[in-house]
Amino acid sequence: MRIMLGMSGGVDSSVAALLLKQAGEQVEGLFMQNWEEDERSGPCTADADRKDAVAVCGRLGIPFHARNFASEYWDGVFEHFLAEYRAGRTPNPDVLCNREIKFKTFLNEAQALGAQKIATGHYARVDCVDGRYRLLRAVDANKDQSYFLHALGQQALAATLFPLGELEKTRVRELAREAALPTHAKKDSTGICFIGERDFRSFLARYIPARAGEMRTPEGRSVGEHQGVMYYTLGQRNGLGIGGRHDASGEAWFVVGKDIVRNVLYVAQGGENPWLYSSVLHTEAPHWTAGTAPAGEFSCTARTRYRQADQACVVTVRDDGVAVRFEQPQRAVTPGQSVVFYAGEVCLGGAVIAATDAAYGGLPPAFPPPTALTARESPSRV
Repeated sequence: MRIMLGMSGGVDSSVAALLLKQAGEQVEGLFMQNWEEDERSGPCTADADRKDAVAVCGRLGIPFHARNFASEYWDGVFEHFLAEYRAGRTPNPDVLCNREIKFKTFLNEAQALGAQKIATGHYARVDCVDGRYRLLRAVDANKDQSYFLHALGQQALAATLFPLGELEKTRVRELAREAALPTHAKKDSTGICFIGERDFRSFLARYIPARAGEMRTPEGRSVGEHQGVMYYTLGQRNGLGIGGRHDASGEAWFVVGKDIVRNVLYVAQGGENPWLYSSVLHTEAPHWTAGTAPAGEFSCTARTRYRQADQACVVTVRDDGVAVRFEQPQRAVTPGQSVVFYAGEVCLGGAVIAATDAAYGGLPPAFPPPTALTARESPSRV
């Protein structure tokens, strides 16, 4: 069986290749270039990463391939990324990149090259029960990436191997050093390629012109000027530039709402202020890894952001999405991000958050909650 491994030039995909090679598999590496460098976007690390991927394949004695998926990335991921920011939301392009590029475009190309399976360096696991494939959390809870993989379907899961799913990250580094892989000490990448560690505001301003506007408190008091509503996300503290005020306490300021039409950024003091909290959210159309929802209404746990601890909730499937009611109010639930559902170790699927019952969350006060839980009092609205 030929296995095509997505080689990123990092230590994780390098060790995934090592493990498959040691297991006697017929593994080959394929490097994906998903972004074209240009004068607007600035430098990308693709060239350096490609050289590292070539070096690892050479060290392991496995064939190397490279493909440019920049056009597919632009059409399938980046245009959506920009549209979400224009709408005042905060997208999660990693989820869309996995679905559209790494487990669709890459999978199709691997199969065209004669591979029967693909593999990546993601920290996750897959198993099959009663003919249905399941996406499972990784053994290393600190590195588990099932949150970003929740949009994968049965076809992708059936064709995918995750060699690192049973390993701790520290062991991955050890294996890389023991095998003298060129990437053994390479720093883990942060963010996505076209942003990387560069200044986010400068990057986004190349594609979406910024428009300064007013910062107000929920009571309507002006407290400063923002540099563009699109640059801010709910719960954000840094970068507001609100100094000490005689008419305010000494607590830090946080973003609690955005009005994209009026170009107003709403801020309030205190990281635990009630303006940040919600108990109900509504989503866009969900994706279920099994192909269908577990039930019309069910209890499970969920995350509204990566690395968040699991939160107990009840999910009600609706015609246009799902409604989720949490047992405990949640802080800074952000439209555009993903809510991902779990039943123990199994990732059930997820959906893009459309609105919440926070004061500026977009849901009307009369939004009907799921029937299985008693309605909780939501924050007052302005």
